[in-house]
Amino acid sequence: EVQLVESGGVLAQAGGSLRLSCAASGFTSDDDSVIAWFRQAPGKEREGVSCISSSDGSTYYADSVKGRFTISSDNAKNTVYLQMNSLKPEDTAVYYCAADFEPIGDFGSIFEYDYWGQGTQVTVSS
Repeated sequence: EVQLVESGGVLAQAGGSLRLSCAASGFTSDDDSVIAWFRQAPGKEREGVSCISSSDGSTYYADSVKGRFTISSDNAKNTVYLQMNSLKPEDTAVYYCAADFEPIGDFGSIFEYDYWGQGTQVTVSS
């Protein structure tokens, strides 16, 4: 069974940095998977932020975070990280880790992923 556990969400100041972690279990070394970060702000729909492919390391980013966020993976630790720099108040949201086996169609669609973490709150103060 695939399980995802996020950590790293805290209160940060605008312009600051945070690193979120997503510890994944249940995937084997033979599985090609995609792990993604989504976020959901109060009153808004859940949106895709970034994802990374285990097969070729390719990454994708939402336009709103390009140049500020970086996704990476440590295969030895089965962990995916989201480095968030130049934080803005509009980055405030619950951040979720999501995963599924490749191929993935639209990385930003919640319907592409069967496995979700419990979420971690990120609050950016101005």
